[in-house]
Amino acid sequence: MSSQALRYAHQLLDARAQSRIIPRISESEPLSVEDAYEIAHNIRNIRVAQGEQPIGRKIGFVVRKNWERYGIIDDARIPTWAPMYDTTVRFAEDNHGAQSLTGAVQPRIEPEIVFKLGKTPAPGASLIELADCLEWMAHGFEIVVCPFPNWEFTVADSIAAFGLHGTLIVGEPHVLSSATKHHLPQILASASVSLSCNTESSSVLRAAGFCNDEMDSPLHALWHLHQLLQKQSRFRQLQAGEIISTGTWTDACPIEPGQTWTTAFSGVTLPGLTVSFV
Repeated sequence: MSSQALRYAHQLLDARAQSRIIPRISESEPLSVEDAYEIAHNIRNIRVAQGEQPIGRKIGFVVRKNWERYGIIDDARIPTWAPMYDTTVRFAEDNHGAQSLTGAVQPRIEPEIVFKLGKTPAPGASLIELADCLEWMAHGFEIVVCPFPNWEFTVADSIAAFGLHGTLIVGEPHVLSSATKHHLPQILASASVSLSCNTESSSVLRAAGFCNDEMDSPLHALWHLHQLLQKQSRFRQLQAGEIISTGTWTDACPIEPGQTWTTAFSGVTLPGLTVSFV
């Protein structure tokens, strides 16, 4: 796959730069998850060579009940991850922001919990040991994009295509105390979020979500990512300073310029986000 992986990496980067929709890679030949991560590794190397710096990871498909709604057409059904870069992560001032959708292909919005690692976790870190490595927690909007027609793809296609990552907008970080870290799985397990869309003529509740029943909390998603990376020697393991977006709590809703999206939490002391799209 090596030469083909590099070719597909350039093809996907070109489609992103030109805001083009392209056929799924899996349409032309079988594409395994391992093949997809090889393409992703090539993409990472090219982006770094062009001056972008990886600053974290996004976790995808942790909410298993949402898989069918994404147009996934195979049975892989596994959590995935992709790099995030200094060019794709931004912070909203006072939990308000504006974001251009220029160049975003079939954009959708996902409300997520975002962590920053203050310490590098040990290879065999437990859930509580991982929590102890966290520096802060924040609410974020991930703008996901898809270069494939009608948002239809295999899991491997999505891994190769940047993990569908477009932009992460991060709200106000909340530094975590030792006591909060110790109880974080229970705190997050009782939390919920609502997602609303506002225009000049209407305000509509579009989605609501709780922590993922399968993985219990975003902390479990982080643990699964940490375990997966132990098996992927070509990629760097989790490091202190990384920002981790842990997966959506609701369906990924299509977005358009002229809309303002807002969230509100219950069960956890995080402010909502308000972002206007232009």
